[in-house]
Amino acid sequence: MVQVHSLNISPPLINSSCAWASDYAQLRELYQCAEIGAITTRTATLKGFNQDETHTVAFSNTSVTTVNSYGYSPHPLASYIEWVYELLTSSGARLKPVIISVTDSDPDKLRELLSQIQSLRSRLRAVSSGHDGTSDLSRFVAIELNTSCPNIKSKPPPAYTLPLLKPLLNVLAESFYEDGTLTIGLKLPPYIYLTQFSDLVDCLAQYSRAGDKEILTIPFAFLTCTNTLGSSLLFTDQVLPRSTTPSSDVQSSFALPTGLGGLGGDAMHSLALGNVYTFSQLLASSEDAAVKDIKVIGVGGVTNPEARKRMHAAGASVVGCATLLGFKGVEGFKLLSQ
Repeated sequence: MVQVHSLNISPPLINSSCAWASDYAQLRELYQCAEIGAITTRTATLKGFNQDETHTVAFSNTSVTTVNSYGYSPHPLASYIEWVYELLTSSGARLKPVIISVTDSDPDKLRELLSQIQSLRSRLRAVSSGHDGTSDLSRFVAIELNTSCPNIKSKPPPAYTLPLLKPLLNVLAESFYEDGTLTIGLKLPPYIYLTQFSDLVDCLAQYSRAGDKEILTIPFAFLTCTNTLGSSLLFTDQVLPRSTTPSSDVQSSFALPTGLGGLGGDAMHSLALGNVYTFSQLLASSEDAAVKDIKVIGVGGVTNPEARKRMHAAGASVVGCATLLGFKGVEGFKLLSQ
């Protein structure tokens, strides 16, 4: 069991936000999977992402590796709100946390996304007293801000540029200090040099405050690292056959219609381990007690039980995966649990 602010994640294994957690059927199947202790939705926006045939994934023919050109979910946040409410209030299912992944580069739109999730939590709080004796269903809902998608044209991942990220962190902090029961995390891109890590941790520490009894609190309960690595390329002879057809303006020898995409799976594992380890060390060595409490969710190349163990050894409190889910479905979590 791992406690991440209001979330009790047991076992400490989850799916990370991905295309295989897009609709209600997929989320329900994940929610009913006994091997995972929480689920994460695909990243939602207010109105849904305009997904077309160029947004797809290619699977390597030599390893559990993918390259994808996906953006965000085509379903708006309003759909996820209703699906999460249904999952948490349906009888017969073991309750587990749901992490709702959202994103927007506009602080006002992000504020609206958070407002909708808080409305969901209010609804859940209202029905909690009659739900199997559970005190507060709202505590089973968390927010993960995706700051790291590499596939959005003209919108670089804000976590690479602090001036772009800070206005979004300000909105998250506003919501948290209005309601300290809110569990908030950030999904981060892969970093490659030390100051990227230390600058982010120093930035987060600026939001720490003294709460009741002068105990320090911070709006950010977890960091999910790492997302896919952008500007990655595979050719058709490197991947399994696929049903999509490349666009006419892209060389047909490329595995993705867009040519470049985000790399995930085995090929990302060493870099992901390094990100998890570096953040874990920096958080643990912080002089701020609230920063020390931030948990790391390790994602990247978790395709077998040994990789899961390595993530924990590198410092991850919770381990997540996406690529294996794409390869094997929820059966992949049984493999990871061996």
